Amino acid sequence: MASFNLYRLGRFLRSIFAPATAIIGFSCLLTFIFILYQPTPGPGAKQRLGWQAWDIISDVPLPSDNIDLGTPTMGNPVSGGEISDPGIGQVDSGVDWWNVSSPDNMNDQFDPTSLPLDVWDPLMPHDTGFSELYVTNCWIDPFFAPFATTDFCAPSSTKEQDAMKGKWVQVGRNLNVQGFSFHLLYYRRTRRLDVPLITALRVLPEGDIPFDPSSSAEISSTWRKVDHAVSPRGQKLFLWYRADKNLQEMSNAEKGQLITEIDVTYGDDNPWYGFERLERPVAPRVEITKMEAVWLTIRRGVKSPPRAPPLHFSHDGSYKILQVADLHYSVSAGVCRDTPLSPCVGSDNITNSLLSHILDVEKPDLIVFSGDQLNGQGTSWDVKSVLAKFAQSVTERGIPWAAVFGNHDDEDGESREHQIRYMQNLPYSLVEPGPRDIHGVGNYLLKVWSADASKTQLLTLYFLDSGAYAKSWFEFSGIGHSTEYDWIHSDQINWFLEESARISPIERPFTPDGVKDMGGIWKRQFVEQVTPNTHRLAKPNAMMFFHIPLEESFSAADVDPRTGKPLDFGEQLEGNGNSKKQDGFFHKALLQAMESDHTARGTAREVKVVSNGHDHITDKCRRIKGIWNCFGGGGSYSGYGKTSFDRRFRVYDISDYGETIRTYKRTEHDEIVDDMTLVGKGAPPPYEGT
Repeated sequence: MASFNLYRLGRFLRSIFAPATAIIGFSCLLTFIFILYQPTPGPGAKQRLGWQAWDIISDVPLPSDNIDLGTPTMGNPVSGGEISDPGIGQVDSGVDWWNVSSPDNMNDQFDPTSLPLDVWDPLMPHDTGFSELYVTNCWIDPFFAPFATTDFCAPSSTKEQDAMKGKWVQVGRNLNVQGFSFHLLYYRRTRRLDVPLITALRVLPEGDIPFDPSSSAEISSTWRKVDHAVSPRGQKLFLWYRADKNLQEMSNAEKGQLITEIDVTYGDDNPWYGFERLERPVAPRVEITKMEAVWLTIRRGVKSPPRAPPLHFSHDGSYKILQVADLHYSVSAGVCRDTPLSPCVGSDNITNSLLSHILDVEKPDLIVFSGDQLNGQGTSWDVKSVLAKFAQSVTERGIPWAAVFGNHDDEDGESREHQIRYMQNLPYSLVEPGPRDIHGVGNYLLKVWSADASKTQLLTLYFLDSGAYAKSWFEFSGIGHSTEYDWIHSDQINWFLEESARISPIERPFTPDGVKDMGGIWKRQFVEQVTPNTHRLAKPNAMMFFHIPLEESFSAADVDPRTGKPLDFGEQLEGNGNSKKQDGFFHKALLQAMESDHTARGTAREVKVVSNGHDHITDKCRRIKGIWNCFGGGGSYSGYGKTSFDRRFRVYDISDYGETIRTYKRTEHDEIVDDMTLVGKGAPPPYEGT
């Protein structure tokens, strides 16, 4: 019996030996092929040598246009508007101090060879050229690539090819973003001196070859065609590139033509600053399906955006701010709403034309975009393409600008953190991300200085993020967001009070210093100093901008003691747009920040004006407990409006070195509406209550 059992056991072991051996062997084979095996046809990979070790590379920045390596992308903390102290007595006679560079505000320098070559980031100021391009169609979402050990859509390569030409890098923009698959572009970037680099790109129909425009001669021998079509839909188009010289063979002029970055723009508007579009879109706009055009854009060299100078009053003591409220721009050209304007096709472009006209007429010193620059609602699905155009009228004129977020800005696009980074890399931007440990993105302040040699702060501008929608189970369930608006939170109240406490008092009213060597006299005064009765030590006037209004903005207005009428000007053609919840910003912050800590100085608040957007057909200015609460009124044909209510923009005309604040609205028909003085000479008597 025992021998029979041993016999059966032996038969059982023999029956499973062959299958088990096959499975184990096949598993080992798969492990070897996909994990252990690495093709090593050359000695470099066997010896684990990188490109730094076996040949010379370029370590000197190449010639480029308008090179400025200290952009906010690289973490430069200096902003054009926020300067703790521009310095005293550093300016030669006859030269305006804000036009003189100093070590305090010069851009930080960095080593361009420290930039990673295997990361796609079009805001990074690369000066390194491309060696090769590749196009592929992929059904695997690239979003999952960072979580995998392999990019399944990337072209094949070896370690020797990576060392020679650079690793394949995916351009993180799907050319078929409105389709069902992923049409992707890859490039290699290298600093080697002996590898031909790309100096030209063309998009041509199938069967066409590049020609020399100057001689009409065929030059296909110096060009290379990318194997797969670059067009995700429509006519079959191919990408051609010219890479016939390496760095050692190029002249300085040719090095300046190196293509250093590739990006993708959706829609038919202008590309990102510093980029140029290729001659034709890789996919045209399809009107029936509302699919937008797709363009390849390139940058040559390094083109960093020009920075704004420090904000300053004019020599006669004036300063003008233009508020632009609720643009509601989209990836497309936009759809006109609630306007008798006819024809009205491409509302974003028409609004840009109107804004350009307003800028030329008003000539403001600063533009404030007060939220909802993006339309959201499924139309601004590519944030970068929309941000490339929203401030174009302003940047073309070299006007400094700031912005806050509205409730629609991050509704269906990238986060506010990403949008802040984009906006910081636009020309003349003063936008700042603000502290990371409080609610919102974009809580910051800017200071406006005097034009004389004393460089005294005469005006404070606060910018806050009033949020979008209140957190609720909708957001966590993934089916949408709450319909209740967000509000300014307690940690933002604390931040504002701390920043307000840091503002130094000045002698008011301010008198320009006409003696250069006495430039710091006002800086050396202190709170307890005795001054003549006609002057006082107090913080400069302040204004504040955020998108969603406070509940108190719709409270009963102060009464003018001279006339007995409420201090309430303008129209409100819609309901109250405030949040139903709040943390008491009006009472705990605005009413607590005083001009002076001296109890004998009365009840004058530091913040004289709060300016909001959000309510498109409301343009009221109402004084409540001494603080003016004003609305910009809708200025865009892309946002909702009313046919009887012209598009308009609010202007703040500040004079007397910050003491007088006047406001009015300029409409699309060049009418001046509700011209009134809020603070200073000619204004209603100050509020005397508590």
